[in-house]
Amino acid sequence: MRFGLIDYGSGNLRSVAKAIDAVGGQVRTYASPAGLDQEDVLVLPGVGAFGDCVTQLRARGLWDPIAAWLRDQRPFLGICLGYQLLFESSEESAGVSGFAHFHGTVRRFRSDLVKVPHIGWNTIEPTQPAAALWRDLAANPHVYFVHSFYPAPEDSKIVAAHCEYGGRFAAVVTGPGPLLAVQFHPEKSQRAGLTLLRNFIASIATPARA
Repeated sequence: MRFGLIDYGSGNLRSVAKAIDAVGGQVRTYASPAGLDQEDVLVLPGVGAFGDCVTQLRARGLWDPIAAWLRDQRPFLGICLGYQLLFESSEESAGVSGFAHFHGTVRRFRSDLVKVPHIGWNTIEPTQPAAALWRDLAANPHVYFVHSFYPAPEDSKIVAAHCEYGGRFAAVVTGPGPLLAVQFHPEKSQRAGLTLLRNFIASIATPARA
């Protein structure tokens, strides 16, 4: 399966690519839209600020192709900021619109309640633990977070797992279609992260192209 990894000028592209390679994916990096439509899965990683990322994606001509990919419900993996960009807006960058694939706002953790940013290992709680996405994982997998902001979806049905940090927040969303978006970094989450990626790939596996 072929993965198109979006390069907007920042982010841990090498470690994401290595993680996908480790679970059997073939990765090509894209800093422009040329050829992106030939890939099976689009991967939007995330390091940096919401507004800066939007600016870079637009400047590189990637914004509209990603929006079309989401609209067509083609296989998509969003990581950290790449998850947050699926929502309408973020408190990090007032006046900047996200893809609005989901209704909701990206909010900042309250520094009077918890240390900000949220850095390190934490557990997540799947909403449907029997789902194939969680196969071969612990009941409450330990995964690695680095973030100061988190999405607050309006539709609770899209939430596949929660995390507790100054209150409960949506750590994983799925659908519509073959979409997985996570607030943590699967490429830094060792066995749990690789298992989740492997399960996602299994859920969208298609016959190899000639």
